[in-house]
Amino acid sequence: MTSLLTRPLFHGGAARRAVVASLLALCGAASLSGCGKTISIGDSSPPATSPSPSAASSSPSAGTSAPAAGNSALQVVDSTAQDAGLNGNGGTVVGAAVQEAPPKWVQLSAVTSAPLSAAHLININQAALYRFDDDTAAPSQSACTGACAVKWPPVTVQEGGNVYLAGVNPKQVGAIRRPDGQVQITVGGWPVYRFSGDGKPGDLNGQGLDGKWFAVGPTGEKATQ
Repeated sequence: MTSLLTRPLFHGGAARRAVVASLLALCGAASLSGCGKTISIGDSSPPATSPSPSAASSSPSAGTSAPAAGNSALQVVDSTAQDAGLNGNGGTVVGAAVQEAPPKWVQLSAVTSAPLSAAHLININQAALYRFDDDTAAPSQSACTGACAVKWPPVTVQEGGNVYLAGVNPKQVGAIRRPDGQVQITVGGWPVYRFSGDGKPGDLNGQGLDGKWFAVGPTGEKATQ
């Protein structure tokens, strides 16, 4: 008997189905809001024995240091944006479109799909999310800047924004400040990205590229068959 519940995540015949962890297993009889957490920029989820990552961490390839982190925090909410009464996509974009401004909120959902049976994460636009082997999780740092970040846009969010979850433990979610000052979400300590080559729901065109890019699982692991 499995502890995961499967239900449709989106209406309109979307091919994917969410794999949502049992809230009772995570929170007992607590309310949904009691399962969330507030994180400061720079928080991540490395092993307990690892030192806390610096909010001013910069990519090893960056030529300038990151701006100092502010005091604005993010709220991680263990329920969906729809449950919070929100419509739309929070300002996220699709495919190769440039994210001109960080979205007001982001949703991370664990799903399975026909090309990848392992649970992996998508955003509210049903875009697959990825991790990069050249990054580090403890401390959380991104090695993808410049042209790399154009091809692999980081998953960013406004300071003070919300991260909504479906099938992801709030303890796995953190955030770092990138060299350009933007706030990037991490899962299991790993910075997460979209792929500009994914143009429609269900695309996983970035899976395995260069032997370093893989769909990211609910705890930051590589999602592979």
